[in-house]
Amino acid sequence: MLESPRTGTVAQRVFLVEPHHAIDFSSAGLPPVLSTPSLIWFLEHAALDAALPALEPGEITVGVHVDVEHLAATPLGQRVTCTARLVRIDGSLLSFQVEARDEHELIARGFHKRRAVIAARMAKRIEAKRNPPS
Repeated sequence: MLESPRTGTVAQRVFLVEPHHAIDFSSAGLPPVLSTPSLIWFLEHAALDAALPALEPGEITVGVHVDVEHLAATPLGQRVTCTARLVRIDGSLLSFQVEARDEHELIARGFHKRRAVIAARMAKRIEAKRNPPS
């Protein structure tokens, strides 16, 4: 990392819930709502955005842990704001407190950890799994 990121650094991702973000519970008589996997995607990307300014060229962060409680349903068309706040730094491991709010209430909260890695080194490891030696 170029510099140690500062605890308290915050980033947000804002989006509108669209059909491809939703899970369909129509068989239970409910409208489609934001799915948990889609919500976590946006929370992870908010944390990624918070980490980016501290990274050196060729570095990325990868998600290594997610602990999120999805508290409330959000229907299609609602605006959701996902916030990640850096709360702990342990070497290359960055820990974030995350939360999401729709236009009415808190819909999720939890923690997410990301590790800073060298992209080229990770690419080699991935390629080795794709093409193991004979």
